[in-house]
Amino acid sequence: MTKYTVAVTDYGFPDLHQEEEVLLPMGFEFVTGQCKTPDEVMQLTRYADAILIERAPITKEVIDNLQRCKIIVRYGVGVDSVDIVAAKQKNIPVVNVPDYGTGEVADHAILLLLSSVRKIPRIVAQVREGVWQTTPCRPIMGLQGKTLGIAGFGNIGKDVARRAQSFGIDTIAYDPYIPENACNEWRTQKVDWHSLLERSDMISVHLPLTPETIHLFNDEAFERMKSTAYLVNTSRGGVINTESLIDALQNNKIAGAALDVLEEQPIPISSPLLRFENCLITSHCAWYSESSLNRLQRHAALEIKRIFSGERPKHIVNGVEV
Repeated sequence: MTKYTVAVTDYGFPDLHQEEEVLLPMGFEFVTGQCKTPDEVMQLTRYADAILIERAPITKEVIDNLQRCKIIVRYGVGVDSVDIVAAKQKNIPVVNVPDYGTGEVADHAILLLLSSVRKIPRIVAQVREGVWQTTPCRPIMGLQGKTLGIAGFGNIGKDVARRAQSFGIDTIAYDPYIPENACNEWRTQKVDWHSLLERSDMISVHLPLTPETIHLFNDEAFERMKSTAYLVNTSRGGVINTESLIDALQNNKIAGAALDVLEEQPIPISSPLLRFENCLITSHCAWYSESSLNRLQRHAALEIKRIFSGERPKHIVNGVEV
């Protein structure tokens, strides 16, 4: 017997078996869509008891339209597509799933970093063109004793530090929201923003997109970075000002960049970023493995199960008391 309705506004998964396994025994009925506009979301979610979203816009208008909703769960970490203030005003907890792909994102960040510094794509391309050099694409920077600056020292940032240290890389971190001893436990020195930019031979970005972090990497930031430094971003595209990055690459202000996220996704085929040999771009796939995909779907559904079982969801991001 149907007791509740969960609206899945949009998803790119092959199926919803993980969610169904968790929620069908509780009496949930699923309604699904591939919503792209607030109007489409409103039509699907008006009478939903719970909402699962991937990228659909959950605006104030959408939230004001909700009649029965007890929880909004975002597949993933970032919640910038949800008006969390409007949800809090309506006493609806907004929940994310921050723990499904920590290892995968850290792995991807390190692999982008290594591929950039070692210039692997360019060397492979040369070999395929018949160019065989034992000292190709000079200069290539050695890693041991170099400094990796980590912007954002949450779970992923810590995992990146641990991986980097295994290569003999020193790690420093910028994160104004964590105490110094939290960095020390990971053999990482906490530094201020300017020190991170000026000291780092490589920077890996693991920041949420907030009013404080939008375009944090701008013209001024690139001017402070070493001309031999590499920048990796697997967090949110808006943390980097695209035009500033293009200028930095064109004018050799940095040695290269590797991005899994961009301000505009998918990247336009006309983007200058695609023409730089020293700019690697992957398709916002750092989070993905078959294991992380299953965890993402199941953990999202478990948050709904918790609130309808009288428990507090684990990862409320908008301060609603449950």
